[in-house]
Amino acid sequence: MTDRRNYDEGVAQSLRPYPQRTLLDYLRENAAQWPSRPALFFKGATTTYSQLEKSSTRLSAGLVSLGVKPGDRVAIILPNCPQFIIAELAAWKAGAIACPINPTYTDRELEMALNATGAATAVVLNRFYEKVKEIQPRTGLKRVIATGIKDSLPFIKRIAYTLLKEKKDGERIDLAKGDCELGGLVTRNALSTAPRVNISPSDPAVILMSGGTTGVPKGVVGTHEGMVIAGHQLREWLKFAMREWEDTIMLPLPLFHTYANTGVQSLALINHNPISLTPNPRELRDVLHEINQVKPAFICAVPTLLNGLLNHSMTREGKVSWGSVKLCFSGAAALMADTKQRFEELTGGVIVEGYSLTEAQMAVVANPVRGVKKTGSVGMPLPDVDLIIVDADDPTKVLPQGEFGEIVIGAPQIMVGYWNRPEETKEMLRISPTGERMLFTGDLGYIDSDGYLFIVDRKKDLIKTSGYQVWPREIEEVISAHPSVREVGVAGLPDKMRGEKAKAWIVLNPGTTATEAEIKTWCRDRLAPYKVPAKYEFVAELPKTQVGKVLRRALREQDAAAAHE
Repeated sequence: MTDRRNYDEGVAQSLRPYPQRTLLDYLRENAAQWPSRPALFFKGATTTYSQLEKSSTRLSAGLVSLGVKPGDRVAIILPNCPQFIIAELAAWKAGAIACPINPTYTDRELEMALNATGAATAVVLNRFYEKVKEIQPRTGLKRVIATGIKDSLPFIKRIAYTLLKEKKDGERIDLAKGDCELGGLVTRNALSTAPRVNISPSDPAVILMSGGTTGVPKGVVGTHEGMVIAGHQLREWLKFAMREWEDTIMLPLPLFHTYANTGVQSLALINHNPISLTPNPRELRDVLHEINQVKPAFICAVPTLLNGLLNHSMTREGKVSWGSVKLCFSGAAALMADTKQRFEELTGGVIVEGYSLTEAQMAVVANPVRGVKKTGSVGMPLPDVDLIIVDADDPTKVLPQGEFGEIVIGAPQIMVGYWNRPEETKEMLRISPTGERMLFTGDLGYIDSDGYLFIVDRKKDLIKTSGYQVWPREIEEVISAHPSVREVGVAGLPDKMRGEKAKAWIVLNPGTTATEAEIKTWCRDRLAPYKVPAKYEFVAELPKTQVGKVLRRALREQDAAAAHE
């Protein structure tokens, strides 16, 4: 059984039975109870619950008028903006399945993602319209709905954007015959009611992309009830730091990722918290200005974003008002101890590090809000989330506390499976030694005597050198603590003598210097000799996923390409 004795006092160990509802029910209630309360903030504009309810209803009627039927897939190829959430809610109201896709995908990646879902309808930002049209003949897309980023801006900003940035940003387009504009579709259906569609909590709600950075993207199917379950679990875990209706959640992470889509969106609707949408977290100055303006209580982030915000000149010069921040939830990549300490000292708030997978649909492991946060641990499983550790070579064997192996997760909301990929589904979802249907994550870790999970690394990232097993994350923790180091990625490279050798790619803090010899000495003082990287390279940036995970595969590929030049 999962150890829950170290939960914060007052946090329920189980929330069963969960309400048989969808997020649409919560939106409808919010709009009826507090229609003028803010649901979304975006670049100075506010969308109320009433406006969100009405716009999504009108768009859903528009989708049905275009031929969208229950069970159809609607691709949403947008950055964080109100149109994203409106389109997703509208798809659900039409009985369709929302398929959020990274708008910055290359043509090839986008084509693969669309074909992986079989989407016949796409909602796309104007600047990506031509890219979608280019690949449309090689996909099942029948209709494209375009929308401009300026459509959700306040009036004055909309005028300024039209005059100064619209053309430069590629937002002025000519629609092909048969395509339509989202705003016009909403306006034409201003008097329409929601389609009469029977939506069951067990119906598929989303197909989220997984595996696109490592191979052919797979569509992870999550249900409506799974999103509600995830929202309630997070609400219970974070309730000591989250005031309903009042506290704003700042979301600089993409809504096409499960962290934001299944987690933050569900939490916000169930706990009635407005979301401040950030379209491009790489524009750090904009993110910091947004903090000053909306004064968020809760920031959702990844470690790379936190590092960028902490090291930005506005922060160093005291031009950011961090006093509103009570809570930061960090996930998607390992949080270094130094980053956590600096952020908490700066804000006076608390960082809660968590862990989940797209396939787990926000079945989260997280550190407690009030309780002990162990350095290096991602915490304990939330209510109704179960964890076991199995032998990495013999998955029928459950390992005792303290021994590391593969992390296996069970929860009521884990994915239904991969869309139209039964064999890959069988590899991930299996009957565990405890007799439950569980998710075999491919991550390696151990559970300590207090029930805290420690992630060692990915199975595929394990470095085997001279007969030893070396975990890149451990080396990254050590190097990141060096005062000159901003970011680091470590991966294994082929070596004739040792089998593999570790190499570190390092990004230095602005205005600092360091040498390979200095970093190597730093490592030798803190790591066993076989763990010390054999090679070091100082780089301007590290290849990352959209949510900030360092792509170790890409580091290895870059090194191999350089070696053949």
